[in-house]
Amino acid sequence: MGNWAVNEGLSIFVILVWLGLNVFLFVWYYQVYDLQDKYFYTRKLLGSALALARAPAACLNFNCMLILLPVCRNLLSFLRGSSACCSTRIRRQLDRNLTFHKMVAWMIALHTAIHTIAHLFNVEWCVNARVNNSDPYSIALSDIGDKPGETYLNFARERIKNPEGGLYVAVTRLAGITGIVITLCLILIITSSTKTIRRSYFEVFWYTHHLFVIFFIGLAIHGAERIVRGQTPESLLEHVPKHCYQNISDWGKIKGCPVPQFYGNPPMTWKWIVGPMFLYLCERLVRFWRSQQKVVITKVVTHPFKTIELQMKKKGFKMEVGQYIFVKCPKVSRLEWHPFTLTSAPEEDFFSIHIRIVGDWTEGLFNACGCDKQEFQDAWKLPKIAVDGPFGTASEDVFSYEVVMLVGAGIGVTPFASILKSVWYKYCNNATNLRLKKIYFYWLCRDTHAFEWFADLLQLLETQMQERNNADFLSYNIYLTGWDESQANHFAVHHDEEKDVITGLKQKTLYGRPNWDNEFKTIASQHPNTRIGVFLCGPEALAETLSKQSISNSESGPRGVHFIFNKENF
Repeated sequence: MGNWAVNEGLSIFVILVWLGLNVFLFVWYYQVYDLQDKYFYTRKLLGSALALARAPAACLNFNCMLILLPVCRNLLSFLRGSSACCSTRIRRQLDRNLTFHKMVAWMIALHTAIHTIAHLFNVEWCVNARVNNSDPYSIALSDIGDKPGETYLNFARERIKNPEGGLYVAVTRLAGITGIVITLCLILIITSSTKTIRRSYFEVFWYTHHLFVIFFIGLAIHGAERIVRGQTPESLLEHVPKHCYQNISDWGKIKGCPVPQFYGNPPMTWKWIVGPMFLYLCERLVRFWRSQQKVVITKVVTHPFKTIELQMKKKGFKMEVGQYIFVKCPKVSRLEWHPFTLTSAPEEDFFSIHIRIVGDWTEGLFNACGCDKQEFQDAWKLPKIAVDGPFGTASEDVFSYEVVMLVGAGIGVTPFASILKSVWYKYCNNATNLRLKKIYFYWLCRDTHAFEWFADLLQLLETQMQERNNADFLSYNIYLTGWDESQANHFAVHHDEEKDVITGLKQKTLYGRPNWDNEFKTIASQHPNTRIGVFLCGPEALAETLSKQSISNSESGPRGVHFIFNKENF
């Protein structure tokens, strides 16, 4: 339990608080609608479906209030960069913003399902009672409101039998129309957010996700018609349900039991979501303002296997290691923004990103930059680029540790390019106050030729460290995961040569995948009583493995070695 607390303790606390608030709201509002006298006759008409519809509605309000906050990236970056209000532990929780965003989304889906199913029963029972296809008591309650001076309880006022009656209510009442619209939006948003769609058809995911605008508009006005009704406070003083409910045929004829008056609940959802919606609107305005600022592409480099490097300049642009930006190219799409990790160092007078061509948008950018042509492209022919950011990530905390493990898989090596470049510049400038004393770097890729630019960076760093007599500062291991045994044996013949035949580095390329258990145990033995930062940019399966290794190889007490796992999320 101690090891778990070191790595994930605060996140468990956050999750438990969030789940606890959901449970509290569900139970509280269930009891409100199941016990309060003002809903006595509403329960007589609708039964348990009343409370089962309203309790998840309260949880929906709460979670819809939260869902936008994790994607207010400018706000999170501001909090992350403010040491006054954001400790290292809190920053690590902010780095899990998208994980929390997904959890809240699934909670919204769950409560939407409960809320919708319960209201389907409510509509059926209300329509049946209105057409005299129910128990006599429900029929009598449904007739209230037909006479002058009375207010209705049953929101189904037309006498149309099911299923036509239910469909009529759904398409003529505001609650029904907005309910259908926001449910369809939610289904499309969630289904298009699956990993397969997001990775293979990012444009589908991106456009469909923006249905959230319609979702929130529908949500805000969903309760405006006030179809869930209860007895008015004034009526409760004159008509006490517990004393009068058995004499329904004599209401209005006997003293103390006048015909009860009803009113609809005022809409509450807008009060929950107006704050986050305002913050998100500010977020979009900041993004729009940034998109209008001029960005100059100073250099386009085409790397092997359809990977391009864009070097850019923008007035006032300041970055930290490992941060990322959102990029829009109006020539390719006027609406789409795509995230890319910065591969430049803060010490450089430009900022750069490396883009692997894997989809329609990246293919369009590749062609817009003239990378599909052999001849030299003039600078004025390069497309306009809009940049939003930079935004903070877990990698910013690298220099907070004395020892770090950096693990990059494929193109996930990009944030560590920024880190290693920054280390190189610091050593060039004889940095003496650098807290970071040791880097263990692991690069897992199917083919190093796809990222020759990174091998060149490692070579520069390797040479720099040797010249400074600090060759032990960086230990790196390159693993080729896509090679079979025959290919590996072919290059093993050259193992005794001074430099690796594939990368040109002194460190020999390895084949297969690392034995993470051995790696963690070896590093732990070499750095006792040390907090070791583990940073990953790679797939979820690898993240799960490294997280478990970080926990199992950390000691339970405050002393001893502790591996602190951090993963890039954007």
